[in-house]
Amino acid sequence: MIKLDGNAMAGDLREIFAFDMTMARFTCAGCGRTDAVGALMLWGQEMGRVARCPHCDVVVLRMVHAPDRVFLDMSGAVRLEMPLAGV
Repeated sequence: MIKLDGNAMAGDLREIFAFDMTMARFTCAGCGRTDAVGALMLWGQEMGRVARCPHCDVVVLRMVHAPDRVFLDMSGAVRLEMPLAGV
């Protein structure tokens, strides 16, 4: 078995996040409902973004922009589905 670090996924991740993420579908860890990322309720524009499930109000996604990176926490999502281009 060959061990690789996370850099081996770079091409795969670029393919996944190279489209409009608002069309991706999440499954909420709180209520189990599935909906589009674009349906999340957004809070906190100044310090970062907090997106809550429109069905149960659980925090699904947190995103903070730092000067040299972006922090993304999706611990409130059980799953994230993204359609592949051309499929």
